[in-house]
Amino acid sequence: MHGVTEQKLLRRLSIIEGQLRGVKKMVEEGRYCVDVIMQTEAVKYALSGVEDVLLERHLSTHVVEQMKQGEESKATAEILKIYKLAQRKK
Repeated sequence: MHGVTEQKLLRRLSIIEGQLRGVKKMVEEGRYCVDVIMQTEAVKYALSGVEDVLLERHLSTHVVEQMKQGEESKATAEILKIYKLAQRKK
């Protein structure tokens, strides 16, 4: 992963890092549970966005390259692995 994509992901991860520090502070301060839950949902949503970018990048570059090089079984295995991970999130 290079260039613009990497910079965007690092920026998103820095924002998420700040959100997590905020959640930790809310817990330390004994803030209202619903408010904390709302913030944890925002963190999960942001992490999901990072996963989406990584998945798209992986499928459109690495998996395509594996297919071109005749490594269909390896590409299929990776796609299935990602699918199984996604199923666990439900």
